[in-house]
Amino acid sequence: MNHNLYQQLDLNLLRTFLILYEELNMRRAAERLFISQPAVSQALKKLRYHFNDELFVKVSAGLEATAFADELKADIYPHLSGLESVINKNIELDLQSLNQTLEIALSPVVMACLSGSLYKAITKQAPNAKLVLTAWSSSTLEDIRKGKTLLGVNYDLKHPKELYSKRLVQLEGRAIVRQGHPLAAQTVTLAELAKYDIASMIIPGWNDNFVWLQKVMEEKGLTSRVGFRSEIMMALIDVVLHTNMFLPHSNLFPQEFYPNLRVLKIEQSHLIYNESIQSLYHIKNRNNPVQLWLSQLIKKVLEEQLLANKD
Repeated sequence: MNHNLYQQLDLNLLRTFLILYEELNMRRAAERLFISQPAVSQALKKLRYHFNDELFVKVSAGLEATAFADELKADIYPHLSGLESVINKNIELDLQSLNQTLEIALSPVVMACLSGSLYKAITKQAPNAKLVLTAWSSSTLEDIRKGKTLLGVNYDLKHPKELYSKRLVQLEGRAIVRQGHPLAAQTVTLAELAKYDIASMIIPGWNDNFVWLQKVMEEKGLTSRVGFRSEIMMALIDVVLHTNMFLPHSNLFPQEFYPNLRVLKIEQSHLIYNESIQSLYHIKNRNNPVQLWLSQLIKKVLEEQLLANKD
Protein backbone atom coordinates (compact mmCIF):
# COMPACT_ATOMS: atom_id res chain seq x y z
CA MET A 1 0.00 0.00 0.00
CA ASN A 2 1.28 3.49 -0.91
CA HIS A 3 1.48 5.65 2.21
CA ASN A 4 3.15 8.63 0.51
CA LEU A 5 0.57 11.33 1.30
CA TYR A 6 2.42 13.88 -0.83
CA GLN A 7 2.04 11.83 -4.00
CA GLN A 8 -1.64 11.28 -3.28
CA LEU A 9 -2.42 14.97 -2.77
CA ASP A 10 -3.50 17.53 -5.37
CA LEU A 11 -1.24 20.50 -4.53
CA ASN A 12 -3.99 22.93 -5.54
CA LEU A 13 -5.80 21.81 -2.40
CA LEU A 14 -2.96 23.22 -0.30
CA ARG A 15 -3.49 26.66 -1.82
CA THR A 16 -7.18 26.39 -0.92
CA PHE A 17 -6.17 25.38 2.58
CA LEU A 18 -3.91 28.44 3.00
CA ILE A 19 -6.58 30.85 1.76
CA LEU A 20 -9.15 29.28 4.08
CA TYR A 21 -6.68 29.52 6.94
CA GLU A 22 -6.18 33.23 6.29
CA GLU A 23 -9.84 34.11 5.78
CA LEU A 24 -11.57 31.65 8.14
CA ASN A 25 -14.63 32.28 6.01
CA MET A 26 -15.91 30.14 3.11
CA ARG A 27 -17.39 33.03 1.12
CA ARG A 28 -14.30 35.24 1.30
CA ALA A 29 -12.04 32.30 0.48
CA ALA A 30 -14.15 31.50 -2.58
CA GLU A 31 -13.92 35.12 -3.73
CA ARG A 32 -10.12 35.15 -3.43
CA LEU A 33 -9.84 31.82 -5.26
CA PHE A 34 -12.37 32.88 -7.97
CA ILE A 35 -14.39 29.71 -7.42
CA SER A 36 -17.79 28.92 -5.91
CA GLN A 37 -18.42 28.22 -2.24
CA PRO A 38 -19.50 24.62 -3.02
CA ALA A 39 -16.12 24.13 -4.74
CA VAL A 40 -14.35 25.36 -1.59
CA SER A 41 -16.50 23.01 0.52
CA GLN A 42 -15.61 20.10 -1.73
CA ALA A 43 -11.89 20.94 -1.51
CA LEU A 44 -12.12 21.11 2.29
CA LYS A 45 -13.84 17.72 2.34
CA LYS A 46 -10.94 16.21 0.38
CA LEU A 47 -8.38 17.86 2.67
CA ARG A 48 -10.12 16.55 5.76
CA TYR A 49 -10.14 13.03 4.36
CA HIS A 50 -6.51 13.25 3.27
CA PHE A 51 -5.16 14.52 6.61
CA ASN A 52 -7.74 12.74 8.78
CA ASP A 53 -8.47 15.98 10.65
CA GLU A 54 -11.34 18.48 10.69
CA LEU A 55 -8.85 21.32 9.94
CA PHE A 56 -11.57 23.95 10.49
CA VAL A 57 -14.59 23.92 12.77
CA LYS A 58 -17.60 26.21 12.64
CA VAL A 59 -17.83 28.99 15.25
CA SER A 60 -20.10 32.03 15.54
CA ALA A 61 -17.62 34.26 13.67
CA GLY A 62 -17.03 31.78 10.83
CA LEU A 63 -14.36 29.09 11.04
CA GLU A 64 -11.66 28.26 13.57
CA ALA A 65 -8.50 26.32 12.74
CA THR A 66 -7.68 23.14 14.62
CA ALA A 67 -4.31 22.61 16.29
CA PHE A 68 -3.33 20.32 13.41
CA ALA A 69 -4.27 23.05 10.88
CA ASP A 70 -2.08 25.56 12.76
CA GLU A 71 0.86 23.18 12.56
CA LEU A 72 0.20 22.31 8.92
CA LYS A 73 0.09 25.97 7.91
CA ALA A 74 3.36 26.73 9.69
CA ASP A 75 5.04 23.78 7.96
CA ILE A 76 3.86 24.21 4.37
CA TYR A 77 3.65 28.01 4.04
CA PRO A 78 7.41 28.70 3.59
CA HIS A 79 7.68 26.02 0.93
CA LEU A 80 4.69 27.13 -1.15
CA SER A 81 5.75 30.77 -0.84
CA GLY A 82 9.25 29.88 -2.02
CA LEU A 83 7.87 27.86 -4.91
CA GLU A 84 5.72 30.81 -6.01
CA SER A 85 8.75 33.11 -5.91
CA VAL A 86 10.84 30.74 -8.02
CA ILE A 87 8.10 30.34 -10.62
CA ASN A 88 7.52 34.11 -10.86
CA LYS A 89 11.21 35.08 -10.77
CA ASN A 90 11.91 34.83 -14.47
CA ILE A 91 8.59 36.09 -15.80
CA GLU A 92 9.26 38.80 -18.37
CA LEU A 93 7.19 41.87 -17.63
CA ASP A 94 5.35 43.40 -20.59
CA LEU A 95 4.05 46.68 -19.20
CA GLN A 96 2.09 47.55 -22.33
CA SER A 97 0.08 44.33 -21.96
CA LEU A 98 -0.25 44.46 -18.18
CA ASN A 99 -3.97 44.64 -17.40
CA GLN A 100 -4.18 43.59 -13.77
CA THR A 101 -5.54 45.65 -10.88
CA LEU A 102 -2.75 47.26 -8.87
CA GLU A 103 -3.99 47.97 -5.35
CA ILE A 104 -1.59 50.14 -3.37
CA ALA A 105 -2.19 51.36 0.19
CA LEU A 106 -0.76 54.80 0.99
CA SER A 107 -0.31 56.51 4.33
CA PRO A 108 -1.86 59.99 4.66
CA VAL A 109 1.55 61.66 4.39
CA VAL A 110 2.08 59.97 1.01
CA MET A 111 -1.51 59.99 -0.28
CA ALA A 112 -1.68 63.80 -0.43
CA CYS A 113 1.70 64.10 -2.15
CA LEU A 114 1.82 61.15 -4.51
CA SER A 115 -1.61 60.21 -5.89
CA GLY A 116 -1.69 62.30 -9.06
CA SER A 117 1.95 61.91 -10.05
CA LEU A 118 1.88 58.18 -9.32
CA TYR A 119 -1.24 57.69 -11.42
CA LYS A 120 0.36 59.59 -14.28
CA ALA A 121 3.61 57.59 -14.07
CA ILE A 122 1.88 54.20 -13.89
CA THR A 123 -0.63 54.81 -16.68
CA LYS A 124 2.13 56.13 -18.94
CA GLN A 125 4.11 52.89 -18.64
CA ALA A 126 1.21 50.45 -18.18
CA PRO A 127 -1.82 52.05 -19.86
CA ASN A 128 -4.04 48.98 -19.44
CA ALA A 129 -3.44 48.50 -15.73
CA LYS A 130 -6.10 49.57 -13.24
CA LEU A 131 -4.69 51.56 -10.34
CA VAL A 132 -6.52 51.43 -7.02
CA LEU A 133 -5.12 53.67 -4.27
CA THR A 134 -6.48 53.00 -0.78
CA ALA A 135 -5.91 54.92 2.43
CA TRP A 136 -3.72 53.14 4.97
CA SER A 137 -5.87 51.62 7.72
CA SER A 138 -5.57 49.31 10.71
CA SER A 139 -6.22 46.33 8.39
CA THR A 140 -3.67 47.22 5.69
CA LEU A 141 -0.81 45.05 6.95
CA GLU A 142 -3.17 42.09 7.14
CA ASP A 143 -4.50 42.87 3.65
CA ILE A 144 -0.93 42.81 2.29
CA ARG A 145 -0.23 39.58 4.14
CA LYS A 146 -3.35 37.99 2.67
CA GLY A 147 -2.61 39.23 -0.84
CA LYS A 148 -5.59 41.58 -1.08
CA THR A 149 -3.24 44.56 -1.39
CA LEU A 150 -0.12 44.22 -3.51
CA LEU A 151 1.96 46.97 -1.94
CA GLY A 152 1.91 49.46 0.91
CA VAL A 153 3.79 52.75 1.26
CA ASN A 154 4.27 54.19 4.74
CA TYR A 155 6.77 54.97 7.46
CA ASP A 156 8.81 52.10 8.86
CA LEU A 157 6.24 50.16 10.90
CA LYS A 158 6.26 47.00 12.94
CA HIS A 159 4.89 44.37 10.61
CA PRO A 160 4.22 40.61 10.37
CA LYS A 161 7.23 38.43 9.59
CA GLU A 162 5.66 37.52 6.24
CA LEU A 163 6.09 41.10 5.05
CA TYR A 164 9.24 42.76 3.78
CA SER A 165 10.04 46.44 4.20
CA LYS A 166 12.34 48.34 1.85
CA ARG A 167 13.46 51.96 2.28
CA LEU A 168 12.49 54.26 -0.59
CA VAL A 169 13.50 57.77 0.54
CA GLN A 170 14.67 59.57 3.67
CA LEU A 171 12.66 62.56 4.88
CA GLU A 172 13.38 65.82 6.69
CA GLY A 173 11.02 67.37 9.24
CA ARG A 174 8.97 70.45 8.36
CA ALA A 175 6.17 72.51 9.93
CA ILE A 176 3.24 73.70 7.80
CA VAL A 177 1.50 76.98 8.68
CA ARG A 178 -0.84 79.42 6.97
CA GLN A 179 0.35 82.49 5.12
CA GLY A 180 0.34 85.34 7.64
CA HIS A 181 1.10 83.07 10.59
CA PRO A 182 2.91 84.83 13.49
CA LEU A 183 5.93 82.59 12.85
CA ALA A 184 7.44 84.73 10.11
CA ALA A 185 10.94 83.24 9.88
CA GLN A 186 11.78 80.52 7.35
CA THR A 187 13.46 78.40 10.03
CA VAL A 188 11.99 77.92 13.51
CA THR A 189 12.99 76.21 16.75
CA LEU A 190 10.99 73.66 18.72
CA ALA A 191 10.58 76.23 21.48
CA GLU A 192 8.94 78.64 19.02
CA LEU A 193 6.64 75.91 17.68
CA ALA A 194 5.63 74.88 21.20
CA LYS A 195 3.78 78.20 21.60
CA TYR A 196 1.18 77.03 19.05
CA ASP A 197 -1.25 74.10 19.00
CA ILE A 198 -0.41 71.04 16.92
CA ALA A 199 -2.63 69.77 14.12
CA SER A 200 -1.60 66.12 14.19
CA MET A 201 -1.89 63.65 11.35
CA ILE A 202 -2.98 60.16 12.45
CA ILE A 203 -1.13 57.39 10.63
CA PRO A 204 -2.78 54.07 11.57
CA GLY A 205 -0.27 51.66 13.05
CA TRP A 206 2.33 54.36 13.63
CA ASN A 207 0.99 57.10 15.93
CA ASP A 208 -2.54 56.02 16.86
CA ASN A 209 -2.04 56.74 20.55
CA PHE A 210 0.55 59.49 20.62
CA VAL A 211 1.65 62.66 18.82
CA TRP A 212 5.25 62.30 17.73
CA LEU A 213 6.28 65.96 17.91
CA GLN A 214 4.57 66.48 21.26
CA LYS A 215 6.53 63.51 22.61
CA VAL A 216 9.79 65.01 21.28
CA MET A 217 8.98 68.37 22.86
CA GLU A 218 8.24 66.79 26.22
CA GLU A 219 11.61 65.04 26.13
CA LYS A 220 13.22 68.46 25.71
CA GLY A 221 11.26 69.99 28.57
CA LEU A 222 8.80 71.87 26.35
CA THR A 223 5.04 71.96 26.96
CA SER A 224 2.82 71.69 23.91
CA ARG A 225 -0.85 71.15 23.16
CA VAL A 226 -2.57 69.10 20.47
CA GLY A 227 -5.46 71.11 19.07
CA PHE A 228 -6.69 68.75 16.35
CA ARG A 229 -6.07 65.23 15.02
CA SER A 230 -7.26 63.52 11.85
CA GLU A 231 -6.37 60.82 9.31
CA ILE A 232 -7.66 63.11 6.56
CA MET A 233 -5.04 65.47 5.18
CA MET A 234 -7.53 67.93 3.72
CA ALA A 235 -9.20 68.31 7.13
CA LEU A 236 -5.83 69.10 8.70
CA ILE A 237 -4.96 71.58 5.96
CA ASP A 238 -8.34 73.32 6.34
CA VAL A 239 -7.83 73.69 10.09
CA VAL A 240 -4.31 75.05 9.60
CA LEU A 241 -5.60 77.54 7.02
CA HIS A 242 -8.11 78.94 9.51
CA THR A 243 -6.07 78.93 12.74
CA ASN A 244 -2.58 79.46 14.10
CA MET A 245 -2.06 75.73 14.49
CA PHE A 246 0.85 74.12 12.67
CA LEU A 247 1.01 70.74 10.95
CA PRO A 248 4.13 68.62 11.52
CA HIS A 249 5.05 67.17 8.14
CA SER A 250 8.13 66.65 5.98
CA ASN A 251 9.94 67.95 2.92
CA LEU A 252 7.60 65.75 0.89
CA PHE A 253 4.73 68.23 1.34
CA PRO A 254 3.69 69.60 -2.11
CA GLN A 255 3.62 73.32 -1.29
CA GLU A 256 3.10 74.25 -4.95
CA PHE A 257 -0.51 73.07 -4.64
CA TYR A 258 -1.18 75.14 -1.52
CA PRO A 259 -0.17 78.79 -2.11
CA ASN A 260 -1.92 79.87 1.11
CA LEU A 261 0.40 77.70 3.20
CA ARG A 262 4.07 78.06 4.15
CA VAL A 263 6.58 75.28 4.79
CA LEU A 264 8.95 76.04 7.67
CA LYS A 265 12.24 74.33 8.32
CA ILE A 266 12.82 73.13 11.86
CA GLU A 267 16.18 73.93 13.41
CA GLN A 268 18.29 70.77 13.83
CA SER A 269 15.41 68.68 12.46
CA HIS A 270 17.87 65.93 11.53
CA LEU A 271 18.39 65.33 15.25
CA ILE A 272 14.70 65.01 16.07
CA TYR A 273 13.18 63.58 12.90
CA ASN A 274 14.63 60.45 11.38
CA GLU A 275 11.83 58.89 9.37
CA SER A 276 11.90 57.22 5.97
CA ILE A 277 9.23 56.14 3.52
CA GLN A 278 9.14 52.38 3.05
CA SER A 279 7.49 50.02 0.63
CA LEU A 280 5.94 47.00 2.33
CA TYR A 281 5.02 43.82 0.50
CA HIS A 282 4.69 40.11 1.03
CA ILE A 283 8.00 38.24 1.05
CA LYS A 284 6.61 35.89 -1.59
CA ASN A 285 6.53 38.90 -3.94
CA ARG A 286 10.15 39.92 -3.41
CA ASN A 287 10.96 38.66 -6.93
CA ASN A 288 7.60 39.48 -8.47
CA PRO A 289 8.31 41.62 -11.58
CA VAL A 290 5.20 43.76 -11.07
CA GLN A 291 6.03 44.49 -7.45
CA LEU A 292 9.67 45.27 -8.28
CA TRP A 293 8.60 47.63 -11.05
CA LEU A 294 6.06 49.39 -8.82
CA SER A 295 8.50 49.86 -5.93
CA GLN A 296 11.09 51.35 -8.24
CA LEU A 297 8.53 53.63 -9.89
CA ILE A 298 7.20 54.86 -6.53
CA LYS A 299 10.76 55.54 -5.39
CA LYS A 300 11.37 57.60 -8.55
CA VAL A 301 8.16 59.63 -8.07
CA LEU A 302 9.04 60.30 -4.42
CA GLU A 303 12.57 61.39 -5.31
CA GLU A 304 11.20 63.76 -7.96
CA GLN A 305 8.84 65.32 -5.41
CA LEU A 306 11.67 65.81 -2.90
CA LEU A 307 13.85 67.36 -5.60
CA ALA A 308 11.05 69.75 -6.60
CA ASN A 309 10.71 70.83 -2.96
CA LYS A 310 14.43 71.40 -2.49
CA ASP A 311 15.38 75.00 -1.86
